[in-house]
Amino acid sequence: MGLEDRESMRILRDALDPALGSEDVIRDFHTRWFGLDLSARDLFPPDMTKQREVFGHALLWLCDELIAQRAEEPVSFLAQLGRDHRKYGVTQEHYASLQKALLDTLRSHLALRWDRRLGEAVNDVVELVVGVMSGAADAETAPPFYDGTVLEHLRPARDVSVIRLRLDHALPYLPGQYVPVQVPQWPRRWRYLSPAIPSDPNGYIEFHVRSVPGGMVSTAIVGEARPGDRWRLSNPHGAMHVDRDDGDVLMVAGSTGLAPLRTLIMDLARFGENPRVHLFFGARYPCELYDLRTLWEIASTNPWLSVTPVSELNTDPPWAVDYPSVAPPRGLHVRQTGRLPEVVTRYGSWSDRQILICGKPAMVQATKAALVAKGAPAERIRHDPLAS
Repeated sequence: MGLEDRESMRILRDALDPALGSEDVIRDFHTRWFGLDLSARDLFPPDMTKQREVFGHALLWLCDELIAQRAEEPVSFLAQLGRDHRKYGVTQEHYASLQKALLDTLRSHLALRWDRRLGEAVNDVVELVVGVMSGAADAETAPPFYDGTVLEHLRPARDVSVIRLRLDHALPYLPGQYVPVQVPQWPRRWRYLSPAIPSDPNGYIEFHVRSVPGGMVSTAIVGEARPGDRWRLSNPHGAMHVDRDDGDVLMVAGSTGLAPLRTLIMDLARFGENPRVHLFFGARYPCELYDLRTLWEIASTNPWLSVTPVSELNTDPPWAVDYPSVAPPRGLHVRQTGRLPEVVTRYGSWSDRQILICGKPAMVQATKAALVAKGAPAERIRHDPLAS
């Protein structure tokens, strides 16, 4: 029965559930894999905690989808994962050793319940994972990564950097997508960043990065990135977009969550006619609304765009004097004070809009919940996958 054997699939699923102690299974798998293939260890950063967590959650989600007899999305996900893993240098030989290590690990941890049916289900799941990922990677013709040089590092606020690069070869991406980025300060540790400008045929690209407590990569970028640094980018992800035929648009951006929405707005500016777009751009302090001047310049020549600045606090901290003023010329909406979910819903339910939200996961979740409570249809609200 294999993948159609729901009873066996549930046994496998429970073995991969973090709530039921799957950490030992995932840790044992990586130990076995690196023991079989020493070159595989060099593909990953020294600290494997995050990688183990992500891999375990991916396997758990895969089992849940297969138990529900939903195969299309898992296959698409695994294919994208295979294409994406090319940036690490994963080869067909690595997939062969991964397959053996994963089968041996699962057989060992499920030994007390192992029988022919369970063995068939486990084998089919592992073959699906390895087969789709390796096949998609082998079939992909686009480069696995794109290298580029940092041209400028601007600090418009204490915890915010604007990084401008020129890539050796242009990276094609759609407005609103995000890309994996590796910086020289943290080799082999990739972080997703959203470009703040549309894809440029000459290879220019811009990122907005906010340093977050405990964020090793973001802290290194804000504190240490220098012109001349060589960055490595990989192929884009995400499906954030504006449908120009689907009505007016509400955008909500928290801090550097502005980047993908700014890109969408810049792309819309290519057209003579657009749906109305209302952007709420929020931060903790007024001085952290770092890109109001650019937004004002776009809005001043595109009457379909309205921008409302929002700050949680009404006054700036003492350190603001060390950074450039971000006050825009007169012309934007008056700045509002309060948390984004509260300010946005003061204006109504926005139930007739396409709604895009970008920023910290807590802000995205709170804003989405507030809009739904106000009457906005959940299916009209889009955001990227949330990660802590």
